[in-house]
Amino acid sequence: MLLLYLIFPNLKNHNFGSKIPEWHDKNNPWSIFSTNGNDSIIQQIKNLKLEYPSNKDNSKLSLDESNGKIHIHPSAKIGDFVRIEGPCYIGKGAEIKHSAFLRMGSWICENAIVGHSSEIKNSVLLPHAKAPHFNYVGDSILGFDVNLGAGAKISNVRNDRRNILVHLENGKKMDSGLRKFGALIGDGSEIGCNVVSNPGTILEPKTMINPNSTLKGWIKN
Repeated sequence: MLLLYLIFPNLKNHNFGSKIPEWHDKNNPWSIFSTNGNDSIIQQIKNLKLEYPSNKDNSKLSLDESNGKIHIHPSAKIGDFVRIEGPCYIGKGAEIKHSAFLRMGSWICENAIVGHSSEIKNSVLLPHAKAPHFNYVGDSILGFDVNLGAGAKISNVRNDRRNILVHLENGKKMDSGLRKFGALIGDGSEIGCNVVSNPGTILEPKTMINPNSTLKGWIKN
């Protein structure tokens, strides 16, 4: 099975009437974190042709479109003192709560939640994914119905700044070709409070992680 569908099986059956990124390389889902090419999250957002009304009339909302457009679905809820840097996409029914920070390349899908003081950078939250309390998500994909506990951090850079190595299900390692890559968190997974994942972590669907854990490599459910 292609790695994309192994980790995010709901992508095979989802109604793509709502906006979701495209993966040209389904065996290397992390390829969309690259800053180059049309497959990248950033470029895909820039290529969107949408005419959503703007929330710029909210004086407590900080929008920066100097590097790309910010698309906010009319039904999305945006709290006070939120900072959003384009290019960015916020989908139908999504909720961005008080003091959240969305950096460029954030793709927040239908009914996903970014909570108070959470920071998202160059990442995809698939439908109903939640980063609701004091979370950091960098260069990662949170699957359908994933929930991050308070204080969970998805680290995306090695201390030595070398390329991120990926540990596959069969035990083999491969070079992702990326210096920044956080995690692929499979559909329906639950991450406990104050968990830290090392760069290149992959969680199978419906994985349950205890609080205060440190994650690395391929993690079975």
